[in-house]
Amino acid sequence: MRGPGEILLLSTYELGHSPQHLASALAFLERAGFAPAALDLSLDALDEAAVTRARLVAIAAPMHTALRLGMTVAAKLRRIAPAARICFYGLYAPLHAEALAEAGLADLCLGGEYEDALVAYAVALEEGRAPVGGVRLERLRFPVPARAALPAPARYAHLVVGSEHRIAGYAEASRGCLHRCRHCPIPAVYDGRFFVMPIDGVLEDIAAQVAAGARHITFGDPDFWNGPVHGMRLLERFAERFSGVSFDVTIKVEHLLRHPDRLADLGALGCAFVVSAFESLSDRVLALLDKGHTRADLERVLELAERAGLPLRPTFVPFTPWTSLTDYVELANWIGARDLEGRVDPIQLAVRLLVPPGSLLLDRLLEGPEASVFGPLDPARLSHVWAHPDPRMDELAERVFARVEARPPEEPASATFSALRTIIAAVGGAPAQRFVAHRPPAPRLSEPWFC
Repeated sequence: MRGPGEILLLSTYELGHSPQHLASALAFLERAGFAPAALDLSLDALDEAAVTRARLVAIAAPMHTALRLGMTVAAKLRRIAPAARICFYGLYAPLHAEALAEAGLADLCLGGEYEDALVAYAVALEEGRAPVGGVRLERLRFPVPARAALPAPARYAHLVVGSEHRIAGYAEASRGCLHRCRHCPIPAVYDGRFFVMPIDGVLEDIAAQVAAGARHITFGDPDFWNGPVHGMRLLERFAERFSGVSFDVTIKVEHLLRHPDRLADLGALGCAFVVSAFESLSDRVLALLDKGHTRADLERVLELAERAGLPLRPTFVPFTPWTSLTDYVELANWIGARDLEGRVDPIQLAVRLLVPPGSLLLDRLLEGPEASVFGPLDPARLSHVWAHPDPRMDELAERVFARVEARPPEEPASATFSALRTIIAAVGGAPAQRFVAHRPPAPRLSEPWFC
């Protein structure tokens, strides 16, 4: 197992970023004396020769789309190299371990802080011992992620600021999350825990990407202010070391409200924008999801960010079993009325609630009309099935997603939102409102956020 290419790591999708789950796994395996190969299938074709050399193929599954694509790849691997062991690792791997095993697509699934377990699997195969899968939540000793063998940053998503395009890199300052939002898959694995990365290692990872041309860094932490002191200390050192390099972070609404004095600090340190999961305008839906904020909080955080000159890019889950057509129409119009069309990616009006195994939406029984809304697991969708009680909402979800998916790359967000309001009016019978943008679009990544 120590020969070059006997371990092959595969990534299928990481939101258009340089794949952290390849870089981290590569570093751990190399430190243990292995010589793994790696392929990012979001950019390059599957190398069948590399597959046939491998005795262990490990497929990263950090998110829903990555797992769906990875399952297709695994089926192909079984045909190309039937003797190779296949491992899925990352957030979604343990959630779907049973289905992957039943389909014959995985010999082992690893989640949580998986890197040492992946090394242990390689050693076990080498020594002829049985490996152990599952979720690991031990604090690890992290080496600097290894990206030298990965595609150059220029091939990934870039930051768009007006007509300027900046090469973007990717880093993580922490993993896991303190919170237990019920619709999020992270609590099903981390159960309210999070782990910080060594600041020196994060900065060295960024330094290598900056040397390769990156002028912007996305910090992909589920919530950058789970550890606000750690996060801000890292950003202060980042700003000192990488003058002129911008960044973006993801921060929960309640954290932004808890630390309003730090919003201006983010901007001063080079923050191009903050992603924040608004999810819904309905207080009822927000309570069912255990988001920890209200609609009034959303209005307040927009006001605070505007005052600090810090662009917010809200994200939403507009299609849930509890979101009414009236709720949806109000959200679409609210985005326009708040002059947010240049700050919300149109895909955000198309996101439908996913309910993977282990979801807290299943673990905590809902009462009254909210009970028993979720059916059995659909292996193809990787989600427990649900249908909206108003058939118009399911029709609307299909039509909105189809329009966003067909959106031409050069189409302005305002034009897409206008088209979506026409669809909403046709399905819901309400007149389509039109809005005029009064401010230029905020900086954004060229790959829209999607799970």
